[in-house]
Amino acid sequence: MSKLILTGVDGNLGSQAAEYLMTLADKERLVFCGYSSAALEKYAKQGVAVQQTNFNHLEGLAEKFAGGEVLALISMPFVGEKRQAAHKNVVDAAKAAGVKKIIYTSLVNAADPSNPSIEKIDHAFTEKYIEESGLDYIFLRNSQYAEAMVTNYFTYVKGNGELTNSQGDGKMAYISRKDCAKAVAYALINETYHHKILNINGKDLMTIQDFINIGNEVTGNKVVYREVTDEENYAVFDAMGVPRTTDGKFKDGSEAPFSSEGMVTFAQAIRENKMAEHTDDFKQLTGDEPITVRYMFEHAEDFQIGERHSKDA
Repeated sequence: MSKLILTGVDGNLGSQAAEYLMTLADKERLVFCGYSSAALEKYAKQGVAVQQTNFNHLEGLAEKFAGGEVLALISMPFVGEKRQAAHKNVVDAAKAAGVKKIIYTSLVNAADPSNPSIEKIDHAFTEKYIEESGLDYIFLRNSQYAEAMVTNYFTYVKGNGELTNSQGDGKMAYISRKDCAKAVAYALINETYHHKILNINGKDLMTIQDFINIGNEVTGNKVVYREVTDEENYAVFDAMGVPRTTDGKFKDGSEAPFSSEGMVTFAQAIRENKMAEHTDDFKQLTGDEPITVRYMFEHAEDFQIGERHSKDA
């Protein structure tokens, strides 16, 4: 029986994808990989085969993927050469193990060289490397997680009520991380898509002001938006103790568990409308409509960004 391999099940996206996948495929077909033995134990108790993995090291990795037909690579949470090397290790090991197809969680408009997002560099590298490997693939180019902005909204509710960032009037089809996870699960079991690029977008294309307006309508708060420059945006995150890069130290319980370099260049990309993709690819893949931003605000306790889970080195 060919195996479906899901990586990153100890992270936020991967753990949610694991829950969806267990409802879609027989547990006997599944192999869950992660760095955390404690996270893996939960799935082992449910009858799923597990493999403890550290993608920073290639040695022995192919054996972890033995018997796999399709592998979902959840992109790593660090940025730069370290992430590119880890992703390369996964692709090389998967190919050596006889895996035929890679599902990769990428970023909307990743291949556009004019996209200023620092995050997209690693995604463009990984997509190209998978393409050149000769393996089949589905690239899931995700829009921004709405959870990040919902959490951000309530941070400013607790503050002075003035939400600042540098994305201006640029548009983004914010999508729930839960939907991105659902897309991973459905892509793993999909047998009709080959060498396919899918834009995993939310229900509506909107500006940050549109997003705030929905939040205010649902919650009764009166958050206002003030556009700042990229440098001022960096200063805001510096004041919050957010590290500039993923090599920095992240505070426990931070409401912004990402590097400011990633967030500010992402805001720049939105401002320049490099992220304004809006397709029905998610519905075509899963059969479901994306969760709306309004629903997420109505159930805000279930749509927070959560803790950062990157622990490997």
